[in-house]
Amino acid sequence: MNTTILLKTDKTLKDEASRVAKELGVPLTTVINAYLRQFVRDRSISLSMEPQLSPKKFKELLAISSEMDANIKNQKVFTNADDLLKHLKPSV
Repeated sequence: MNTTILLKTDKTLKDEASRVAKELGVPLTTVINAYLRQFVRDRSISLSMEPQLSPKKFKELLAISSEMDANIKNQKVFTNADDLLKHLKPSV
């Protein structure tokens, strides 16, 4: 049986939490329920301020890194900013 908890929190905090939960691919309700289960199980409050990558984001970054490594021979190396800017903004 489900029930509803009415809770007051800062709107910005709620919006940011919703955004992060969405990035992780879970509803904010799931995050809150997980924290409540951990609180009941451990009978303690544990807070961490260290951000961590989601498994999905980690896989994406790993794929990008692998692609870059595979194409390293095709990548242009610049020794100064002028050359980079010329490369980014070809003459018309």
